[in-house]
Amino acid sequence: QVQLEETGGGSVQAGGSLRVSCSVSGNGHNQYYVTWFRQTPGSGYEGVAAIDIEDGSTHYSDSLKGRFTISQNDAKNQIDLQMNSLKAEDAATYTCAAAPSAFFANVRVRWDIAANYRSWGQGIQVIVSS
Repeated sequence: QVQLEETGGGSVQAGGSLRVSCSVSGNGHNQYYVTWFRQTPGSGYEGVAAIDIEDGSTHYSDSLKGRFTISQNDAKNQIDLQMNSLKAEDAATYTCAAAPSAFFANVRVRWDIAANYRSWGQGIQVIVSS
């Protein structure tokens, strides 16, 4: 398994930008999908964006594509989520999760389903004030 830790987050006014980062460590971590989920009280996890660390391919929630960008650093041990034009409804706890890339080779396995991930960070809060 891999270990994940989120940093960044905080408070921003609506229309502003914020970046959250996920540090990834552990054996074979570069053969994993890392996905950002978000959750609000009383709701389930919503898949925001995912990246295949090995080849850099990405997936996005259709509703967030264009405002959010997922990327990785050259060392492939940090996954960033850049969030622009933030809205009040983007306020949530953002958590990164990881699963072996091979798991998603089956096209029927969706990247945005939380149950498909076993390694999780602690989560970090994003507050958007209007």
